[in-house]
Amino acid sequence: MMNFIIFVAMNSRPHIAIIHSNSLCCLAMRTILTDIAPFVGVFRDVAIESYNSMDEYLEQNPEPVIHYFISADVLSENIEFFVPLARRCIVLTEGDNSFDAYTFRSIDIRRPERELLKAFLMMHNVEHSAHGLQHHIHEEEMSLLSDREKDVLALCVKGYINKEIADRLNISTPTVIFHRRNISEKIGSKAIGRQTIYAVMNGIVDVKDL
Repeated sequence: MMNFIIFVAMNSRPHIAIIHSNSLCCLAMRTILTDIAPFVGVFRDVAIESYNSMDEYLEQNPEPVIHYFISADVLSENIEFFVPLARRCIVLTEGDNSFDAYTFRSIDIRRPERELLKAFLMMHNVEHSAHGLQHHIHEEEMSLLSDREKDVLALCVKGYINKEIADRLNISTPTVIFHRRNISEKIGSKAIGRQTIYAVMNGIVDVKDL
């Protein structure tokens, strides 16, 4: 009986399902979603799983699935399955946006990683605005960084190099490097993608300004 209860509890954990035949695409999406998850309330404590085919997904049948990231091919071949779930689906396209009639949202995966991340964050913001939701910003997260560190981070994620940041903030380049080291330690990552997500989700920059 106890084993059954444990199984049900584990099986009821919310899932995000990525269904794409390209394993590298699955890995890239898992990386982005894993980085975003800590800053998005609905994504916290969510299992992110990838599948190389619809058959593989159906065989494992994770429940419940709160979002699907699916290739255009998977959508075309299983349109009847996904049409009722359109609001929970994002189609991973390669420039093909022919799914508008079904109100599917899409992201062009041919974009560079920075643009892909920006597109996803903008999509997330639009969805929250449409439902009257706001990012839940934790005070302890915002207080991690000093005001100067936030200034440095904002310019960093916008693509400015250390010398340009120093000139704009009227500080020395070594000081910028010092602040960037502190930012990396406090956020727990040197990756610009993770820092971009942190900056957007905590209101340090507007995704439209990236």
